[in-house]
Amino acid sequence: MRIHSLRSRIALVFVLLMLAVQAAVFVVISTVIASNAHRNVEDQLSVGERVFQEVLHSNAGKLTQAASVVAADFGFRAAVASHDQTTVTSALQNHGDRINADVVMLVGLDGKLIADSRGPTHAGEPFAFPGLIRKAEHSGDASTIGVINGRPYQLVAVPVKAPLVIAWVTMGFAIDDALARETRGLTSLDVSFLGKPDGKHWTVLATSLEHTAREPLQASIAAAPADPRASPFDLIDDYGTRVVLLASDGEPVVAILQRSLKEAMAPYHRLQTTLFILTLIGVAVSIGGSVFTARSVTRPIGALTRFSQRIGQGDYSEPIEVSHRDEIGELAAAFNQMRDGIAERETRIMDLAYQDRLTGLPNRALFNDRLQQAIVVALRLGHPLSAMMMDLDRFKYVNDTLGHHIGDLLLDEVGKRLRANLLRASDTVARLGGDEFAILLPTDNVDAAKIVAARLLKALETPIVVEGQVVDVGASIGIVSCPENGRDMHTLLRRADVAMYTAKRANTGFAIYDERDDQHSAERLSLMSELRHAVEHDELTLHYQPKVDLATRAVKYVEALVRWEHPTRGFIAPDQFIPFAEQTGYIKSISRWVAEKAIRQCAQWHALGLDLKVSINVSARDLMHAELPETLDALLRKYEVDPGSLWIEITESAIMDDPNHAIATLDQLHRLGIRLSIDDFGTGYSSLSYLKRMPVHELKIDRSFVMGMADDKDDETIVRSTINLGHNMGLKVVAEGVEDAATLEHLKTLRCDLAQGYHVSRPLPPDKLESWLVTWHDQSEAQLREADAPV
Repeated sequence: MRIHSLRSRIALVFVLLMLAVQAAVFVVISTVIASNAHRNVEDQLSVGERVFQEVLHSNAGKLTQAASVVAADFGFRAAVASHDQTTVTSALQNHGDRINADVVMLVGLDGKLIADSRGPTHAGEPFAFPGLIRKAEHSGDASTIGVINGRPYQLVAVPVKAPLVIAWVTMGFAIDDALARETRGLTSLDVSFLGKPDGKHWTVLATSLEHTAREPLQASIAAAPADPRASPFDLIDDYGTRVVLLASDGEPVVAILQRSLKEAMAPYHRLQTTLFILTLIGVAVSIGGSVFTARSVTRPIGALTRFSQRIGQGDYSEPIEVSHRDEIGELAAAFNQMRDGIAERETRIMDLAYQDRLTGLPNRALFNDRLQQAIVVALRLGHPLSAMMMDLDRFKYVNDTLGHHIGDLLLDEVGKRLRANLLRASDTVARLGGDEFAILLPTDNVDAAKIVAARLLKALETPIVVEGQVVDVGASIGIVSCPENGRDMHTLLRRADVAMYTAKRANTGFAIYDERDDQHSAERLSLMSELRHAVEHDELTLHYQPKVDLATRAVKYVEALVRWEHPTRGFIAPDQFIPFAEQTGYIKSISRWVAEKAIRQCAQWHALGLDLKVSINVSARDLMHAELPETLDALLRKYEVDPGSLWIEITESAIMDDPNHAIATLDQLHRLGIRLSIDDFGTGYSSLSYLKRMPVHELKIDRSFVMGMADDKDDETIVRSTINLGHNMGLKVVAEGVEDAATLEHLKTLRCDLAQGYHVSRPLPPDKLESWLVTWHDQSEAQLREADAPV
């Protein structure tokens, strides 16, 4: 064939065109392959990050559970309270060894170490992670990443309560090369943990990389900026990276997930070589051959591209089907293997996310999802739907008495019984957390739900035997239905919760939601908000009830009683808001307000020449706060009132909540010169052994005995015995609830020291009390004159 012939030129043109087309196809396919490889790396990094986070979360849960077990142990709490260093250290070490914890510490309320598994020399040192303790104070427990002596640890903190927080248990796992290699086994990614020991430059703390790869990594990150979010360590060559900022206290710690781009591209190199050979063959054979070759190559490549796009979007439903048995077929098989691996790992993650580990039941997230879907179906088809909330009665007693291990086994058995008594596969029982369960009946109305609730309660009546311990628990169930009680998930769950607490209060086993109970909850919430406003805007008032000396009829003592005149609700009795304030913890603010008002009023009376001593009531919560003596001392100094003019009244039950702590606080108040009185004496469960240890000056006989002593001989005997007991211990005795003259005279006969009640005077505001004192003084003088007059 002549070179200059038309056929040669046409052949040359076609060859050149074919060469250009094949070259273009080769470039495009190479670009697609590189893009897919990078996307695959990104997908692996994304999935790996989720698995990595779950590993950290799982470790934190394991640490929290172990720390909670030791914190709840009665012997351990007793050892902490009694400062038994040997027992505390041994208990911490034993519980830490059970889960292979690398560090176990006990932190005091002053922020210093009480015990440390690293050695006794650390005791008394400041705890290096105060932020962890603050987070635990807010949420009940907390976790963080902290660096100790250049070594990172995953730490958790839980409180030790008796019943209030007396210390903090901290446990931790070391973040080292072993953890990094374990994580690599789960994620197929290299993991490195970085920190800044010198506060300026990042350094490798732990890594799954081989020793030869560590120095290049260190060199790459040396130039990284201080804030990893500004430039996520993209200086690490030939690696796809993902930076995970770890919640740390103190020195910042980050984790870098790495996937070698060279390794990711390795499966595609043979394909590129094959494509190049096919290009040369296509040019040599003919235009037709080149077209056929291009079509045979581009079609499977397109399928691979679409498949990789589906993988990138999270669709793993179908494998790629390629009939080729060449390199493209091998690539397709590699893609299918990648799909299976990613799908398997995501399935494991989904199991962790939607299943309760203890009972194997669906967790809150899965239950909420099923409830939401069931609501949509029920509303669309017009059939009923019911849901139930259930929690166990006496479960806290089981945990406190038999331990959390028995409690966990009990919860597992309860879950099995509940699941066994749901007759349809469409019904769902889930554990929401703690001892709280939820049941979804997607096709049942209220009447059918009541039958199911009764069956579930019946199933729990049979005592459960756990490791030889017979455990008897009941349950309370709240029932709601859709659409009668709500048309959305959040409303139904909240109202089921309201119904459950209604059943618990009424001890009826189960209860149907009643909007009147919900209104009561809303009213209590509104009352709390208004009470807070009343305290902050000085809308409460103090009334004072006098105590009369039965021997001299003199009045030198008054009791301060808080009153609330609401602008719209009218008068609200203290028994309607004081217990509520104690439950919510707001009683501390009210007590602080009462103390300041009473002490200031006492100072004003002294300035007017009135020698009156004021008593105020202190709740159990106030008594447990260590700053109570300091607060009262500051107020006495502020208004220049002698401490002997202030009396503190404490109920027996408040003392018996934590006798040792209460007596310590009373001793501090006594040293300040403040007088102490036991209120409502005879209604609590205190023993004389505690009474003789307390630095009290006065006993107040409860009004229930005083008001009944005229008609009930037993009440009179209690009053007489209490007076004799108080006098034998050198204490004054006050009788409250004196409603008539006969009771007053009888108390005088029994040699009671002081009396107060409506017969003497109702609680009065300061100005009316001053007028009453003048009238009482004049009446007392007149009675004395009549008594001294000759007959």
